[in-house]
Amino acid sequence: MAERKSLRALLDEGRFITAPGVYDGISARFAAQHAFDALYMTGHGVAQSQTGLPDVGLTTYSEMVRAVALITAITDIPLIADADTGFGGLLNVQHTVRGYEKAGAAAIQIEDQEFPKKCGHTPGKRVAPADEMVKKVRVAVDSRDSSDFLIIARTDARAIEGLDGALRRAEAYLEAGADILFVEAPETEEEMARICETFDAPLLANMAEATMTPLLPKARLEELGYQIAIFPGTPFFAAAEAVKRVYAHVAEHGSTHGVDVPLMDFGEWCRDTGFPDVWDFDAKYAD
Repeated sequence: MAERKSLRALLDEGRFITAPGVYDGISARFAAQHAFDALYMTGHGVAQSQTGLPDVGLTTYSEMVRAVALITAITDIPLIADADTGFGGLLNVQHTVRGYEKAGAAAIQIEDQEFPKKCGHTPGKRVAPADEMVKKVRVAVDSRDSSDFLIIARTDARAIEGLDGALRRAEAYLEAGADILFVEAPETEEEMARICETFDAPLLANMAEATMTPLLPKARLEELGYQIAIFPGTPFFAAAEAVKRVYAHVAEHGSTHGVDVPLMDFGEWCRDTGFPDVWDFDAKYAD
């Protein structure tokens, strides 16, 4: 595998970064077949694929850092990795930052919700005091080994304190040393423009489909001033719809005959999931 690229270098080049969501080995392997500048390990996707339960803070640090290591072992594309609230207090944040960096992530995302956190586009979110998050950002910055490991500070305050409150928080997190700002869940294009007008720093837009935030094309996001767009839910929304339809067809007909869901050819599946490497190994070493 090639040497892992630097996300900081891409940002310094002024590159607009499109980062699709990945949440397990198969999604990472398929994403790696394309020339993405970065990938985004979605906590929502990891949580729901591992537990089948909602993204409400049930996934542990150990489960998440294991997913980071699994994904980075498959691809050298820089990985932006969701770390929820840092999985606890300040000492937990230090442990999390060190673990994610050692596991190969290019950036870690930490948010200012209270624990247990909730998906950013669902009701009932609560945010911790801003000064607690400021301390977490400072700890994160001081705990990394390399400045190429980037700290993303996310605020979920838009729904609780309004956009003004979210912007004040983001400014404090930037002053604390965050490399990238993520103001979650703006509700209009005008709010997105105001976020970009406020900060002279790399900004991340969450392009989760069918949520509170307008889904904008790349050219418009660039025009507004964003530098990163993540698409966290796209792969598991697509997979979930396909799986539901296949199961419904089999339940009704007792067979996959006539199913209207596109299915990957078995030969293509074998090629795309690495079987040729195994066959080559067997040919060289097996009896």
